[in-house]
Amino acid sequence: MPRTAYVNGHYVAYDEAMLSIDDRAVQFGDSVYEVVAVRRGHLVELDDHLSRLERSLRELRMAQPRSRTALKLIMKEIQRRNHVHNGLLYVQVTRGVAPRNHKFPSAAVRPGIVVTGKSRIDQESVLAWQKGVKVLTVPDDRWRRRDVKSTNLLANVMAKQAAADAGCREAWLVDDDGFVTEGTSSTAWIVSRTSCIITRPLSNDILHGVTRGNLLRVIEAHGYSVEERAFTVTEAEHADEAFITSANNPVTPVVQINDTIVGNGEPGPVTRRLQEHYAAVAGAL
Repeated sequence: MPRTAYVNGHYVAYDEAMLSIDDRAVQFGDSVYEVVAVRRGHLVELDDHLSRLERSLRELRMAQPRSRTALKLIMKEIQRRNHVHNGLLYVQVTRGVAPRNHKFPSAAVRPGIVVTGKSRIDQESVLAWQKGVKVLTVPDDRWRRRDVKSTNLLANVMAKQAAADAGCREAWLVDDDGFVTEGTSSTAWIVSRTSCIITRPLSNDILHGVTRGNLLRVIEAHGYSVEERAFTVTEAEHADEAFITSANNPVTPVVQINDTIVGNGEPGPVTRRLQEHYAAVAGAL
């Protein structure tokens, strides 16, 4: 089935979609994005994703390309045209098209917008959710504003490739003090020997994960012990359990960190219960 994309006001065939060579997303990575999961026809946590998109735009002094209501209509139309019942929607906003110059272009430049959607039955993600994944730790070489969901992802790409080369699904990024910040495309969590769930607190050091925030609400609603604090690689390797979260990988167990088996090498009981609790409010993988 041919796919459809939305690019700067037009619905076009996916294979014909394009941006200008002078778009600042192309020249500088001067753009932000969101990825929204679609489960059973429902756009999961849509308003939370749009709130984070609006925050990223404000932080980069970038104009809002459409009202929230209009953007929702565009996204749902892309979902309809691409018959996305289970899958992902991608939204990218660029600062716009202008002659190449590092400083911002004039206010007359209109921001660009791209929306795409695809159905996704990812057996690898399903298997990861069921059996768990391995992660590799690497130095965190990214810029200091990781709370902005920018398309400047080269450091993430290099870390993810290092993980893939090592036979791991994800890389956990480690700051100069030896503490885990987050994954290349996920939030990092551990479960202590006392069943306390631990994840790094919000700051400019990590992306303010939508799935992270909603899972914390689920955790607190079910009475689990939780701490928002930094943890070291060593603490993670000796934890009872570990897992990652993202829109595309909700509550995915981590069974090995570097060469160290986590717990007994299988998804732990706390992680399993959190999968059930989260699926009850957000839909299954």
